Amino acid sequence: MYRVEDKYCCTALDMYQLQQRIDAVLQADSNESSINGYQVISLYFDDLTDSCLNAVREGSYSRLKYRIRIYNDSLDRISLEVKEKQGSRIYKKTRCITEKEMQQLICGQCIPASSSLEDPAFMFNLAIQTKSLRPKVIVAYERKAYIYASGNVRITFDRNIRASSQIASFGSKKISYDPMYGQDTVLEIKYDEFLPEFILQLLEQNSLQQTAFSKYRFCRERYQ
Repeated sequence: MYRVEDKYCCTALDMYQLQQRIDAVLQADSNESSINGYQVISLYFDDLTDSCLNAVREGSYSRLKYRIRIYNDSLDRISLEVKEKQGSRIYKKTRCITEKEMQQLICGQCIPASSSLEDPAFMFNLAIQTKSLRPKVIVAYERKAYIYASGNVRITFDRNIRASSQIASFGSKKISYDPMYGQDTVLEIKYDEFLPEFILQLLEQNSLQQTAFSKYRFCRERYQ
C-alpha cells in the first residue's frame, strides 16, 4: 500500500514543543534504544547519471531511492530498501540482508534475489546490471518516533543530520561525519488513508513549513 508522507522544516524550538505534546499522548516506537530515540545510518546508491538525485532536484512526480540502512551503528539488522515515491505517497520495499551481501552491493556486485519486483534485492541487481548503480553517500541522524495504530500513523523527529563520503567504511563505528548546517531538524508524518483530527491539532504550529526536503540530496550536494 502507498502511504502519505508529509515533511516539515522545524526549528529546534518547534521540535521541542511538538515533541512535548506528542510524548504525552502517543506511544514511542518500540525500536528505540534510549529515551532520545535511536540513530539511523543509511548508505544511498545512485546510477552513473545520478537519476535519483536529478529526479529529486527536478521535483519529478515519480522517483526511486536505493539504500542500505542500519541502526545505532549495529550490523545485527541490515535493511535493504527501495523507496518509490508517487507525488506525496510512498511505497517502501524492504528485506534484511547479511553483512556479506551488504559488502557485495557496495562493491557493485549482485546478490541472491527472487525474480519479483517486490524484492528490493531484485531491483538493486537490475539497476546494478543496467545502470551501474553504485553507493554515493552516507546519511546519519538521530530519530525519535511515535506511532498510532488507527491509520497506521508514524511521526518522526529527525535531528543532527550529517553526511560522510567514507563509503567503504559503512557499518564501522569509526566513520567521521560532516555536520549539515541550515536544515538539520525535520518532522515527518506518514499514514495510510487518514490522519486523526486530534493528531492534526497536536501538530498545529504556525511556524511549520511543509517541504519536499530530501536528506539524500542535502548530503550529496555537500560533496559537489
